[in-house]
Amino acid sequence: MSITDTTREIPTVTRTRVVVLGAGYAGAMAANRLLRNPDVDVTVVNPQPFFVQRIRLHQFVSGTGDPQVAFDDVLADDIRVVVDTATRIDAGAARVHLASGAHLDYDHLVYAIGTRHRAPEIPGAAEHAWSVSDWAAAQRLRDHLATLDEGDPVVVVGGGLTGIEAAAELAERGFAVKLVCGGAIAPSVGPRARRATLRQLARLGVEVVEEGRATAVDPSRVLVDVDGVEQILPSAATVLTTGFVAPELAADSGLTTDEIGRLHTDDALTSVDDDRIVGAGDAVAVAGMYLRMSCQAAEPLGAQAADAVLARIAGDRPQKVDQAFAAQCTSIGRRAATLQFTKRDDSPARMVATGRLAATAKEIACRGTVWFIRHEAARPGSYRWARGGDLTTTTEPALS
Repeated sequence: MSITDTTREIPTVTRTRVVVLGAGYAGAMAANRLLRNPDVDVTVVNPQPFFVQRIRLHQFVSGTGDPQVAFDDVLADDIRVVVDTATRIDAGAARVHLASGAHLDYDHLVYAIGTRHRAPEIPGAAEHAWSVSDWAAAQRLRDHLATLDEGDPVVVVGGGLTGIEAAAELAERGFAVKLVCGGAIAPSVGPRARRATLRQLARLGVEVVEEGRATAVDPSRVLVDVDGVEQILPSAATVLTTGFVAPELAADSGLTTDEIGRLHTDDALTSVDDDRIVGAGDAVAVAGMYLRMSCQAAEPLGAQAADAVLARIAGDRPQKVDQAFAAQCTSIGRRAATLQFTKRDDSPARMVATGRLAATAKEIACRGTVWFIRHEAARPGSYRWARGGDLTTTTEPALS
């Protein structure tokens, strides 16, 4: 009696390596969603060993909130985290070089490194001003503020939403705050929301200089031009919130970028230079679209970037970006806010909410951003977002 060997060789499954640069709102969302495909290995590269809620950095500097969230709470267990900084992308070799001297090879790359503060061309600003744009900058400002006394003068330069939130938080802590706007305050919201914001800032004692333009900064004062008249504003801490640029990584790696360094992609988030690279979040300029730098834009972009990678792995064509906005909510201290509802294209609608109701809505939104990422980690592919916003444009608005 002969015995026939029925054992067959089991084919090996080829696993796909995806590297995600950045673990902010876009990067963390993308990393979790990539696990919809069980044959994908995901590695996240991030400078900090934790997730940073960027929208709470103004709270961190004033001591009213903690922006840190452990990666165990927001990233799926199967995701590998490398605490390091990417210094160069070798697209030809499909390799990322890191500051530590190590490198990571990839089959697909998600570029989600976010943005940093754009220092204005104001004499003395680079040497003597502070920022709340990222974790490291916020730490430095927090340490400096700890050396000041209640009632000391603080000047915040920049009348956009970040400047308003920083000014209000610092005033509520007890500093004498002046907000130098360089033009109309909160230019992205409607007149009703703007008036409500001014009223709430006034209640906190913030002095708003709407038409003032900072012309020089030194360790103890700011020079401001107001309608051609120079004023001197005493300042124990000058905080700049005047706009953002992308880090130089994409440009230094020979990838096509826009005028502020963001990775240039097609309308499906794919780099115009290499279809193995997709972008998401603030560090990306999507062809023909304006997407306000915000977590409201970043999380849907992260999900769509993951979907684009998964589509290419499957041999399909990625879909065009499709998302919409719902509101702009600006916290004004811990007990007030201005909630400007928007049309789907992010332009202001008529409806505005203010005060404690808006502050509650803002806090729910802040918590919700982390909840969405956490939920995607538990159930990859579950995240849904608003769609149908007409975000096409030929001229991108200036960044506040």
